[in-house]
This record gives sequence, C-alpha cells and structure tokens, in this order.
Amino acid sequence: MRGTLTTHVSLLARLSDGDDATAWSDFLDRYGELIRSFAQRRGLQAADCDDVAQDVLLALTKAMRSFEYRAEKGRFRAYLKAATLRLVNRKFWQKTGVRPLEQVEDAGADPAVESLWEEEWRAHHVRQAMRTLEVEFGRTELRAFQWYGVEGRGAQETAAALSLSLNQVYQAKSRVMKRLAELIEEQTQDEG
Repeated sequence: MRGTLTTHVSLLARLSDGDDATAWSDFLDRYGELIRSFAQRRGLQAADCDDVAQDVLLALTKAMRSFEYRAEKGRFRAYLKAATLRLVNRKFWQKTGVRPLEQVEDAGADPAVESLWEEEWRAHHVRQAMRTLEVEFGRTELRAFQWYGVEGRGAQETAAALSLSLNQVYQAKSRVMKRLAELIEEQTQDEG
C-alpha cells in the first residue's frame, strides 16, 4: 500500500480519469482484499475471487466515465457492496448454473449477506489500520498489543516474554488501541 490512504472521494475523482493507472492500482491496493475476502466467504475459489475483484474494477471503469461524486446520492460502501455482490453472484451462477436466492430477491434485504459484508468491511479497515500501525510503532510494542490486548494473554506473561515492564505493556496496549481507533475512524469517515 502506498504511504497514506487516499480518501475515497479523491480516489474516485482520479478513477474517473480512465488513464490514471496509479489510481486503479491504488483502488486494488485499498479494496481488492475486501472484495476477494467477501467473494471467498460467499463460496468462490481463490482464482474466481481474483476474477471478481477484476470484474468489479472493470465495472467501475465503465461507471467512472460519467461519474460525479455526490454524497447525497448514497455511500460508496453501499455501491461497492452492490457491485461486488452482483459480480459474486454472476460468477457463482456461471460456475454452478444455480442462481443464488438473493440474486432473485432483493439482495440488500438478506440479513446474512448484509452481516457478512459488514463483518468483512470492519475486518478490512482493521487490516488497513494494522498496516499503518506496523510503520508507526515498534515491533515489540505491537507484539505487546497483540498478545495482551487482542489475544488476551496476561500482562505479566506478555511483559516477561518481551522483556518489558508491566507499565510498558499497559502503555503499548493503550497507545496502539488509541491509534487503531483513530485510523479506523479516519477511514470510515472517508468512505461512509
């Protein structure tokens, strides 16, 4: 991923210029993993998930020719979810000959699909934020956060294993957690 995250509004503006190869690369860096992960959880094989990510990109390429971002028309995440689900369903149908039920009915009305997308959306933002944290924090501090703050290991066990004081373990958890929350907030404000 390149440096800081581009806001989705400026990224979308860059995508509307069909000749900006860097914008497309940035889009795949930012959303490709989300699209592939969602497709995989919907039952597609890895190669098919890659195809879906490319298909979403191609669909956006066509849509971007006449695109003008207006927040009042809806959130980008809703558009991305709809495009991704439609193309996952199309790929599933091509592979199996079976049309997914939510493709026949209103896909947005299926709570299981909505829940899965929201889960993937949150995980996507955590993964992005963790990549930034890996640059901003030292390895030991991140490991202390991971072990104590995420995995639930004891503070004393973490301190001993990493040759830190208890206070350093508590501070690492607090600092990393605070920054993680800030990064996720920034990302979600950008994307709606």
